[in-house]
Amino acid sequence: MTGSAEGRGLPPEFFAVGTASFTDLIRRSAPGLLPVNRVGEGPDIPHGTTILALRYPGGVMVAGDRRATSGNVIAQRDLEKVYPADEHSAVALAGTVGLALEMVRLLQVELEHYEKMQAAKLSLPAKARRLGAIVQANLAYAMQGLAVVPLFAGYDLDAGTGRIYSYDVTGMPQESTDFHAEGSGSPFARGSLKKLYRPDLTEDEAAAVCVQALYDAAEDDSATAGPDLARRVFPIIAAVTADGYRRLPEEDVAALAESVVAARHERPDGPVAPLR
Repeated sequence: MTGSAEGRGLPPEFFAVGTASFTDLIRRSAPGLLPVNRVGEGPDIPHGTTILALRYPGGVMVAGDRRATSGNVIAQRDLEKVYPADEHSAVALAGTVGLALEMVRLLQVELEHYEKMQAAKLSLPAKARRLGAIVQANLAYAMQGLAVVPLFAGYDLDAGTGRIYSYDVTGMPQESTDFHAEGSGSPFARGSLKKLYRPDLTEDEAAAVCVQALYDAAEDDSATAGPDLARRVFPIIAAVTADGYRRLPEEDVAALAESVVAARHERPDGPVAPLR
C-alpha cells in the first residue's frame, strides 16, 4: 500500500492541510452530511397542491383542489387554497401550508391597511407587487425547502379586465396572458387548460374547464385530489368580476364535479379541443 490518499482508499480531503475542526473537514469533503444542508431529511410539513386561474370575458376565475400532502401521506383532504385578497382580487396558495396561510393573512391586512391610511385602493399591479414583497421575504425559508408559490388574480377596474400574476420564490410577479397553474400537478393542469381554454368562455364554461383541468392533474399527480364524491369534498372555485370576489356555491360546484365524473365514465381522457 502506498502512502498516497488514493492508495489508502481515502479522499484527498482527508490528507489536506487544514484546521483541527471536524466540521471543516465535513464541509470540504461531504457538505451534504451537515445538519444545515439536510433539509430534505427533516420533518414532513404539509404542502398544498394544485391551483390554477384563467381569464374569461367577465373577469377571472381561480380554483384549487383540496389535498395537502406530508411526504407520501395525505395530511388533509379539505384544505382551502383560494381566498379573497380584497374586494376585487383573489390569492391561491401552493407550497408550505402554514407559511402560505400566514402570507394570505398578511396580504389581506396589508391591502386593508393601505386603503384605510390612504383612503384609496391600490391598483391591481400594485397589489401584485405587494404580494411579491411578501413572497420575497420568505426567500430564506424557500432556500431551505419551505417554499410558497402563490397565484394572484383579480379584476383590474382601470383596464376593465381580469389579470393573472404568478411568482417564483424570489417574489417577482409575472403576468400570464390567459391562464396559469402552480403546484405539483400544474404541468398536467396547464396541458388541460391549453387544450380546453377559449377566450370567449362563459362563466359556467370557465368553471367546467377548471374542474376538468384539476381532474386531469389528479390523474397524473398523486398529490392532487380529484372530486371526492364519497366525502362530498369538491374543488374551490372563485370568480372575480367588476362586482367583486364571489366564491361559487358549493352545491353548484358539486353538481358540476359530478357531471364531469359521470362523463369520464364514458370518456376517461376527458373532452378534446376541436381542430379549428
